[in-house]
Amino acid sequence: MTGSLTVVGTGPGRPELMTPATRAVLDRATDLVGYGPYLDRIPAGGAGQCRHASDNRVELDRARHALSLAAEGKQVVVVSGGDPGVFAMAAAVFEAVETGDPAWQALDIRVEPGVTAMLAAAAEVGAPLGGDFCAISLSDNLKGWSTIERRLKAAAEADFVIALYNPASKARPHQLGQAFDLMRKLKDAATPVLFVRAAGTPDAKVVTASLGEADASVADMRTLVIIGASTTRRVGRWVYTPRRESTP
Repeated sequence: MTGSLTVVGTGPGRPELMTPATRAVLDRATDLVGYGPYLDRIPAGGAGQCRHASDNRVELDRARHALSLAAEGKQVVVVSGGDPGVFAMAAAVFEAVETGDPAWQALDIRVEPGVTAMLAAAAEVGAPLGGDFCAISLSDNLKGWSTIERRLKAAAEADFVIALYNPASKARPHQLGQAFDLMRKLKDAATPVLFVRAAGTPDAKVVTASLGEADASVADMRTLVIIGASTTRRVGRWVYTPRRESTP
């Protein structure tokens, strides 16, 4: 097959946070496939470059369409936000390859790393991910809430810093509050909680609270929530988690 498919992320917001490798792939593409608002972040390409925008909840359909275009000989780029391998389109592409046309396995498929939201959010406040951490999505569109609760409990008991993606939406306004209720049974009330909205953009906003007083209504779908570990510390306006178990 002469076509190719590359999965990229636009980064968390500012154009300069999109990697040069991603920009080069976008410039060479004949077809861009992605969620409409993510495609809107990309400047117009060369003559003949086609854009295929779709809704946010049709990841597998989008991936299959992209693979079909690549099988036709197109140079296809699938566009995600942040990093394409973190709660994004890379997994959907490989799921489509696994369950779709066997010929797709012969395609030239690549993933370009990007800057994911939790890294941009952490940089806004200091170094809260300086020690061991994990990332959990609170969206139950693709997995059950009981699975999310089990993972939250395990992460809290292991004393990870926890980065929460997709903390709230109009359809799920209650789940972050439920997550906080669970955390309060397992973590100290003084544990730092960070709400970072629009990380990596000029509109970035940070709200710092303790777990005991954290207000779930502060978050929306543009917010990344970080719940600290027992070692996470505040230093002035900064928050960091040391790499050692105890600090001087």
